[in-house]
Amino acid sequence: MNTHFFEWLQASPLAVMVSEDWFPYVESLHVLCMAVVAGTILIVDTRLIGATSRQLRFSYISDRLLPWTWGAFICSAITGGLMFMANATAYIHNTPFLVKMCLLVLAGINMLYFQLVTFRTVGNWDAGRPSQAARLAGLASITLWIGVIGFARWTGFV
Repeated sequence: MNTHFFEWLQASPLAVMVSEDWFPYVESLHVLCMAVVAGTILIVDTRLIGATSRQLRFSYISDRLLPWTWGAFICSAITGGLMFMANATAYIHNTPFLVKMCLLVLAGINMLYFQLVTFRTVGNWDAGRPSQAARLAGLASITLWIGVIGFARWTGFV
């Protein structure tokens, strides 16, 4: 793999500043944001699979939590990008990091499919038991995000 770009990125003034001065703060903010992302997604997904909040409409829960999820995800993506820049040459060879990124992409595809296809029928199951497709999307999401978190934690130990 040609690493010139990653070497340049890691040597950039911003990456050096993060690496030398800001890393603990950036990492702490990243972890806090990811906790919000994972927590809000878990609440939505457990409603999808029918394990919690069955008395509430799905749309009620998702409408209130997804803005928090997206805000925290954006913050997490920025802080994650900064951490990546600070040690890019190591991360591109770190298998748990690469698996985490693949799982993030799969979680995004799952969410996109849910929003564009499965959510179209929400009127049929909003106040009741979600459709099988919705339950499968929730289960897939929970599984993928557990993988993202697990591989993220593993990244620092390789």
